[in-house]
Amino acid sequence: MTDIPAQAGVIGEWFSSRSGEMVSSLINVVIILLVAIIARAVLGRVIMRLAERIVQSRQQLDRAASNARRKVARPGTDETARVRRQQQRAQTIGSVLRSIASFVIFGVAFMMILGEFGINLAPILASAGVVGLAIGFGAQSLVQDFISGLFMMSEDQIGVGDVVDVGDAVGTVEEMTMRITKIRDLDGNVWYVRNGEIRRVANMNQDWANALIEIPLDYSVDLPRAKQVIESGLEEFATDPEFAAEILDAPEVSGVTAIGNGAVTMRMIIKTRPGSQWAIGRAARAHLKVRFDEEGIQVAVPMFPQSGAGATKQG
Repeated sequence: MTDIPAQAGVIGEWFSSRSGEMVSSLINVVIILLVAIIARAVLGRVIMRLAERIVQSRQQLDRAASNARRKVARPGTDETARVRRQQQRAQTIGSVLRSIASFVIFGVAFMMILGEFGINLAPILASAGVVGLAIGFGAQSLVQDFISGLFMMSEDQIGVGDVVDVGDAVGTVEEMTMRITKIRDLDGNVWYVRNGEIRRVANMNQDWANALIEIPLDYSVDLPRAKQVIESGLEEFATDPEFAAEILDAPEVSGVTAIGNGAVTMRMIIKTRPGSQWAIGRAARAHLKVRFDEEGIQVAVPMFPQSGAGATKQG
């Protein structure tokens, strides 16, 4: 039968001989954890401050550009929406960067704690390197989506509520994460587009937009008179209180852009607030139609061949 008191004595001697080392290791572990927590808090604050500075810089640039263009802002509406959008960008970017910082800091702290307990870190680091390499090869598209989403948010390329064209998908951005962008088109379909697959973006809701109007007039129309009617009609339209706040500059009549099939196409451009170009274009066309009727300006009627393939049949 084993002598229990003898074993207890051996264990006691082992603890007494290593008590100083154990206390020292525990103190080091506590110090490592405290340093990691403090570093996480400080770095998190720095990241949020940096994100806020980026947002403030963007707001100052937008405000300066607005003053340079002498925009007539509706009280509070555009500024509030812009500030909210910038704050959302800052929170998203800040939260992602803080998560990355937390992972790195606490990962390093965990490895240092293992080293304090005498665990050989070489096999762990080698295994982690192999696993990380395998994950890197297998998740290249995911990393690409993540990095692309980070740059798209930091550069304010698109945001929730913007009307964008990203290639196959054209519509309104409903949601944006670091991996995907959710777009709803005019038919009501929802497109889930991976950020890494977005090669180019046409944002129709930034700074300003143009309402492009092209009207085919009859070939026999007196162009100088027609242009005068169009200019007076657009000037009258631009001063309408219902639409004046959405128009940033005097409408421009570019002139004739095409001649053919019995038509002379006149082009007009109206500079508007971002997102208002479609409504302004529809309203301006309706207003010009009324003026054309009043002034006897004829729009073009499609001409069809009277003989041969495609000829129209009567009777």
